[in-house]
Amino acid sequence: MKALNIGDLKIRVPIIQGGMGIGISLSKLASAVANMGGVGIISTVGIGATGIPNKLGWKKGNIEGVKREIRKAREMTTGVLGVNIMAVLTDFSEMVRTSMDEGIDIIFSGAGLPLDLPSYLRKGVKTKLVPIVSSGRAASIIAQKWQQNYNYLPDAFVVEGPKAGGHLGFKANALEEVSNTLENLVAEVVKVAEEIKEKFNKEIPVIAAGGIFNGKDIVDIMKQGASAVQLGTRFVATEECDASEEFKQAYVDATEEDIQIIKSPVGMPGRSIFNRFLQEANDGQRRPAVCKRNCLKSCNPKTTLYCISDALLAAFKGNLKDGFAFVGANAGRVKRISTVKEVFTELQEEYREAT
Repeated sequence: MKALNIGDLKIRVPIIQGGMGIGISLSKLASAVANMGGVGIISTVGIGATGIPNKLGWKKGNIEGVKREIRKAREMTTGVLGVNIMAVLTDFSEMVRTSMDEGIDIIFSGAGLPLDLPSYLRKGVKTKLVPIVSSGRAASIIAQKWQQNYNYLPDAFVVEGPKAGGHLGFKANALEEVSNTLENLVAEVVKVAEEIKEKFNKEIPVIAAGGIFNGKDIVDIMKQGASAVQLGTRFVATEECDASEEFKQAYVDATEEDIQIIKSPVGMPGRSIFNRFLQEANDGQRRPAVCKRNCLKSCNPKTTLYCISDALLAAFKGNLKDGFAFVGANAGRVKRISTVKEVFTELQEEYREAT
């Protein structure tokens, strides 16, 4: 595999581990991926609630959580590290500033358009900014706004297709449309990146995400112009993943029929392992009495079917009776818990065989 360059960042293996929250990708998983030459991503959503219980409150707890996990990861690796910060978070600003203060290499941001992300850059900050998009149009809008308002262009794009896990940047009825296949979306965004290069002389690599499972998938999507790939599901079923053993085992046990599209309080469809909790939520039995955190700009506590931060925290801790697991479309193909090293070795061997 050809190395990936994001500006002056050299990434030896063009494999990025997707940011997964709450608590699924923290310092342990991210550092293990970075040590293999890829990019390890720490998910910042609800990060303050994943460590030792504190009385700091949601926002201050998350700030301390970001500091803690970046510093822990730095102790375990000298490789490239990133954070994933959802644009719909009410503490988006605090997460961005703290990550930059800690010297994070890359900020990945999706779940909405992070139109003001470059506004947080200050003198001496070398953090690369990578928006996560689901169309060429979204990539074009972000690039135009950033250039116009901040004289800055994205350092890379992640294109997330409809087979990704977690929240999806599509309407539920558009997930199966041929125009929305990852191959077509990558080609769209590659075209936008080429237009930017021609106009501004800036190289913007395109990273493909959503449904990438093996080395052949990597070869196929790179033929469409992708410079790298992002995987989430494969890294959940590893010893190094920060989630509970019960959460990981849910991936191993999941069948194709278990994986369904759900409606999320974030305001987007999501892909998950359907379970009793989600059925109870659909039946109106999991409505929160009060909003404890005000964590999402898009969540209306009066109408939401369940509290997503409560549900994802419960799942992270292994309590799937009061929560659920987000998964990629190929989670049913996961058959065992392996290691990050094994995943990298398999992907690289399969890649060589397919080229």
